[in-house]
Amino acid sequence: MAQVASAEAAQDLLSAAHTQFQERRFERAEELYSRFVQHCTCAGLSQCSSRDLATALNNRGQIKYLRVDFYEAMDDYTAAIEAQPDFEVPYYNRGLILYRLGHFDEARTDFEKVLELNPSFEDASLSLKQTIRDKEEKQRRTY
Repeated sequence: MAQVASAEAAQDLLSAAHTQFQERRFERAEELYSRFVQHCTCAGLSQCSSRDLATALNNRGQIKYLRVDFYEAMDDYTAAIEAQPDFEVPYYNRGLILYRLGHFDEARTDFEKVLELNPSFEDASLSLKQTIRDKEEKQRRTY
């Protein structure tokens, strides 16, 4: 009975976090996502689906990205990937940061993984092409 109540509490946390995120109340959403992640970590993944955990981590990463905390955001995206390796969105988000930081090879790897998982992810396709162009341009300028 306690496990059912705990699982329901976790779902309530996640739902509240999603609502706050959608309403752009990012500070509160981040707090709720963090509580959900902590619950999943402490209670064990049997109480949380890997998809829910990955979504919470990805969304918390988005909040950190918006604050320009790129390295913390990448940590969350990486944790989301570890929780759900076939979830393409955190690969894409991490790839965007890697691209912005000039780590073109790593960004390319992430964008290629996105397209392996979801070939119709148009933004990833465009980002991959831009990454390749920018890397080539950087190599041309660096003799």
